[in-house]
Amino acid sequence: MSMDGVVEGVWGEAASLPKRLTAAGVACLLRLLLGLSALWCAAGASVASEAVRQTGSAASARGSQDASATRERDVMQWIERVQSAPCRHAYTGTFVVLSASGAMSTSKIWHACDERHRLERVESLSGHRRTVFRRNDEVRTFSQDTRTVRTDRRDTATTFPRVAWVEGTAVAQYYAATRLGQDRVAGYLADVVWFKPLDNLRFGYRLWSEVDTGLVVKLQTLAPDGKVLENAAFSELDLRAPIEPEQIARQMDMTDGFREVIARVTKTSAQAEGWALRQPVAGFVPVSCHQRTMVVADAPSKVLQCLYSDGMTSVSLFVEPFDPQRHPDKAHAASMGATHILGQRLNPDAWVTAVGEVPMHTLKLFAGQFQRIR
Repeated sequence: MSMDGVVEGVWGEAASLPKRLTAAGVACLLRLLLGLSALWCAAGASVASEAVRQTGSAASARGSQDASATRERDVMQWIERVQSAPCRHAYTGTFVVLSASGAMSTSKIWHACDERHRLERVESLSGHRRTVFRRNDEVRTFSQDTRTVRTDRRDTATTFPRVAWVEGTAVAQYYAATRLGQDRVAGYLADVVWFKPLDNLRFGYRLWSEVDTGLVVKLQTLAPDGKVLENAAFSELDLRAPIEPEQIARQMDMTDGFREVIARVTKTSAQAEGWALRQPVAGFVPVSCHQRTMVVADAPSKVLQCLYSDGMTSVSLFVEPFDPQRHPDKAHAASMGATHILGQRLNPDAWVTAVGEVPMHTLKLFAGQFQRIR
């Protein structure tokens, strides 16, 4: 879930592609490509399914009424509910992301919207000092450590909590939704819904949706054996925050004292650049494709980023010229929480890096099917 999600993920700052998939390179890729460190947050993986069921059985009278009203929702109705929630409400909160590896990040988020604009400010409270603003599809990242501000455009949302609708996907063919009960997160009562994958190409999700607004207040990414790969939730949340879109917009445009870096991005398609998936990966549809200019060893180089989504999660393919000074001869794989990364040589003159909140064998399918058509 684009967290991609993640994410993302999204999800692309091609200039952050690591020279090799070392642990440091993975961390850099996840932070700058997927925005996970700056854009996610939550409070520990302490709620198990049994606790959810017990909480659900002891829900308040209002919760019982809500249960009867929501029990019959199918997967698409749940997605529609949580997808539209952020567009209707301003809020602020603190959230933390905790992965199974023990990595954790904390951020503060401010969100506001009106009839024309959706704006967000996300400030990292751990790791590098970074503030990310989003105004519709425009993203501006302020790095206090380097005193730089980078402006880019994204086709899909990368901030938690959000489930982005992707046209052409058939989520109900690949996930089933089951309501597990109710639970409290950051002081709010939430419906707990399990999105169970119907094949082995994707992970499952346990999602907490605030009963009144539908806002996602907690999200767990689940391995096939039920293990929690990543846990994200608000530790504190104010759904009545007096935040105006103009307030965030003014802060986003205050670039004095920062060196501005504007990403050179050209919209294109895989086919137009001479690439295609030999066979589609079940459930995933193409979302966008861009040529991005990155600088390697002080020399500009173009990287093609193609994004695919199944409506709940996404996979990005980054294709660049093969460079023996930067790329290993053999394929390299790595993971952090629910996000997996695979880098391998496509042919004698190209290298692909696949990134996504999916099992590693799904990334291998994408990398194996991606081929040059001219």
